[in-house]
Amino acid sequence: EVKLVESGGGSVQPGGSLRLSCEASGDTRSVRGMAWFRQAPGKEREGIAAIGSGGSTIYNSDVVKGRFTISRDKAKNTASLQMDSLKPEDTGMYYCAAGVATSVRPESYTNWGQGTQVTVSS
Repeated sequence: EVKLVESGGGSVQPGGSLRLSCEASGDTRSVRGMAWFRQAPGKEREGIAAIGSGGSTIYNSDVVKGRFTISRDKAKNTASLQMDSLKPEDTGMYYCAAGVATSVRPESYTNWGQGTQVTVSS
């Protein structure tokens, strides 16, 4: 079992930045890909970005639009999401996921964190 703990969420004004972190623990031997997703109230969970064990990345361009950057520290079993130029529509619960695949499709993952709230408001 892989345990994922997110941190770094909070409230920020439009145009601001946040950096989310996800720490994986437990049986991480099977983890190849780590990814970030978000879910706004009343909406489906959507993929933001994923990163493989070798550093390859996948972005959901409809969401990211050049504003977010995913990174990973394999030695520390962490993945981070740097979010810049935040907009009110970025508000939601942000989740970390990990698994064998490297994908921005939620059905690709069975290991999920509890989420961290991001609120963008003036």
